[in-house]
Amino acid sequence: MISWLDHSAFLAYAIACVVLSGNLMFLWFYSARVRSNGKTAMNEEDAVQFKATLVPTDPPAVARVLRAHDNAQASTYPFLFLGLTFVLAGGGATVAAVLFTVFTVARLLHTVAYLKAWQPWRTAFFLTGALCIFALMIGIVWLVLRAG
Repeated sequence: MISWLDHSAFLAYAIACVVLSGNLMFLWFYSARVRSNGKTAMNEEDAVQFKATLVPTDPPAVARVLRAHDNAQASTYPFLFLGLTFVLAGGGATVAAVLFTVFTVARLLHTVAYLKAWQPWRTAFFLTGALCIFALMIGIVWLVLRAG
């Protein structure tokens, strides 16, 4: 039986998937921690359960974490689809490893920069990730055209 784990490009993809999913989970749990520390809740049942103040909107600290999470999702999901497509289309292991590593590191650094309100670093890390997604798109088109 052939294992995808014998393919370097897929292995790089699998590692990136785990790390990026961990980043999303971190932001998800961190938003709950920040909300809990502020003793606020937006749902009546949560306010009662956790003895928190019911508020109509998220406090700024919670809103920042949620924006970081939304931003991470908005770029991670396209990367996951395109990365898998690149691997399945026969993309090279070295190209995959470089793009997947650069994207993953850029997204992790973007998370830190977003939570710490570091500009222009947040933008630089976002653009680095976006360039990796664009490179994957070009790579997939190239692989498809080459096969046809």
